[in-house]
Amino acid sequence: MKNKLQGYLYWVLLTFLAAGLFFPAIGLLAIICMLAPVVVSVFRGRYWCGNFCPRGSFYDNVFAKFSPKKTIPAVFRTNSFRIFVLLLIMTAFSMQMYFAWGGLDAMGMVFLRVILITTLLGIVLGVFFHQRTWCTFCPMGSLASWIAEKRKPLPLMVSGDSCVSCKLCTKVCPMQLAPYKAKGEARGFADADCLKCGRCAVSCPKKALSFAKS
Repeated sequence: MKNKLQGYLYWVLLTFLAAGLFFPAIGLLAIICMLAPVVVSVFRGRYWCGNFCPRGSFYDNVFAKFSPKKTIPAVFRTNSFRIFVLLLIMTAFSMQMYFAWGGLDAMGMVFLRVILITTLLGIVLGVFFHQRTWCTFCPMGSLASWIAEKRKPLPLMVSGDSCVSCKLCTKVCPMQLAPYKAKGEARGFADADCLKCGRCAVSCPKKALSFAKS
């Protein structure tokens, strides 16, 4: 169930940033990673974030080794904070794009700066808290979460007969969510920030977790 490709996608991020130093226009490819999580969320929630996001792959497979994995501050998950970050980054991005408009290298460099700065911010937060702290209020992730909140696609089903509430699912969850709390519920665990990564299902000793058929 766990996407094995996710373990190597961080190379896409590293290659993108390195190549961008010499060919700034490559930065325009970042549009894919900005739009994809929002589009995919309509059908599968934050599936992109947990399975195909290169930056998420970097945090999970490289940086996780250096993160203390402390509790992510609750304020980062609030809508007010997420809206503030979204408006702040989009305003800065729009202003830079206005002055760069018309030149491929200049516009590509705007994307590169945004990706680099936010990735570094995520690293700093990961040093103090958890490697996926940034993902709790990432602008594109927040948009995907809000869409998923309305549509609730691909819920995680938690068997009431098998689950023993050992909380192992919470320990392995990159977003520190608690699927076991939906034990036996007909609608399943439908938290909009679930990344659909499958780590909880793979780690469950009772095999009590599975995603509903879409």
